[in-house]
Amino acid sequence: MAPPQLPPSVEFQFLRWACGLSPRTQRLLFGAPPAIEEQRLASDVHVMIELARRSGTFSYTNLLPPEQARAFNRRGAAATVPKRPLPMERVENLTIPSAAGPLGARFYLPRHLPGGTPPPLLVFYHGGGWVIGDLETHDGVCRFLAAAAGIAVLSIDYRLAPEHPFPAAIEDAWAAFCWAGANASDLGIDPARIAVGGDSAGGNMAAVVCLQGRDEGLAPAFQLLLYPVTDSADDPRSRTLFADGFMLTKGDMDLFEGHYVGPGTDVDDPRISVFKAPDLSGLAPAYVATAGFDPLRDEGEAYALRMREAGTKVALRRYPGAIHGFANQTAFSRSSRAAMFEIAGALRMGLA
Repeated sequence: MAPPQLPPSVEFQFLRWACGLSPRTQRLLFGAPPAIEEQRLASDVHVMIELARRSGTFSYTNLLPPEQARAFNRRGAAATVPKRPLPMERVENLTIPSAAGPLGARFYLPRHLPGGTPPPLLVFYHGGGWVIGDLETHDGVCRFLAAAAGIAVLSIDYRLAPEHPFPAAIEDAWAAFCWAGANASDLGIDPARIAVGGDSAGGNMAAVVCLQGRDEGLAPAFQLLLYPVTDSADDPRSRTLFADGFMLTKGDMDLFEGHYVGPGTDVDDPRISVFKAPDLSGLAPAYVATAGFDPLRDEGEAYALRMREAGTKVALRRYPGAIHGFANQTAFSRSSRAAMFEIAGALRMGLA
């Protein structure tokens, strides 16, 4: 039986304290972090996993039905963010028109931007396996990227599966990107410097938008892919190697892809498995970040290498001690925060 749950704010304070201990103390209290393939899990990330396990959390969904999994994920996200979010110059909830109906979105403008030139924009698609996740679960990620990269961010509340299976999320992603370009002056951003990005399933969506943009003559300026899903058709080795014990599990991915890919849908479709796209040339420059202890590690790296081989400019960076979802861990994990500062720097340079 799991211990009684504490208020999220109390859980956050305890998590930040435990993850802030010295690595030596963390090892004494929680044991040595595991090592696999000559890479060792970061000690603060190991602490987080152990605390989650002891509280009865073993994965992103705990293999619950979609509505319960969403509530479970929202509560977990609330326990990993400070009570006072990173301040912005402006945060505004927006509505984006689309053929399927209005889409929710949130616009972030950071403080202390240089005057005289409109800032670049990142259109951001949140992760969560196309099933869980929303504007709130990734509010901290968007604030961090906006502040650290010195750019505006537009976060998209796309339709979720299984209520809206493929291709609903992709249609929303494309509609949001097109809307951002058409409304650049109203947003106060530079129309020539609009990037797309996302984490996990959101990284998949950003990659698909880049493919569609290239084919339709409306290419993004840059793509930021954080531990993206790129191959739902095959079973890359890392999905088995890290199937359990590192928060995102193979069970989670099986659930997510089962909900997203409807009956009779071909998982080789490049809009699902971008790795299967026959031509990866001419795409926007990319920064692809993977985590050493992530089931999605190998497919993200394979996609980055295929883009590079096709002539697309790609920077590929593996964070060996990290797990899937490290973008959401900056408020308490020093190793995740260091990784995200590096990623924000790459985003800033890519949109300079």
